Amino acid sequence: MATLEAQRKWRRKNKFVKSQLNIMARKNVQDYLAEIADEHDLRGKGEAVAFAVYTTIALIQQGGFNDEAGRLHQLFTDAYHRDREIYAP
Repeated sequence: MATLEAQRKWRRKNKFVKSQLNIMARKNVQDYLAEIADEHDLRGKGEAVAFAVYTTIALIQQGGFNDEAGRLHQLFTDAYHRDREIYAP
C-alpha cells in the first residue's frame, strides 16, 4: 500500500488525466485479466482493463460500417447478459 504522501503526489500529478479505479471482481475475472495482460504484453491487470475497453470501443466503432463487427459485438453483449452472474461481482 502506498503511503499517504505518495498517494497525494500521484493525485496531484495525474488529477487531470487519470483517476484511481479500485474494483472488486470475481477470482476468475482477476485471472482472466492477468492472462490478457500476459498474452498481449501489457503491464498488468490495470492495463488489461484499459485494453478490454479499447477493444470494446473498437468493436462498437467498427460495427458502424462493418456488419461482421456489429454482429460480433451484439453476440458478445447478448452472451455477457446471459452469463452475467459468472463475471459480475
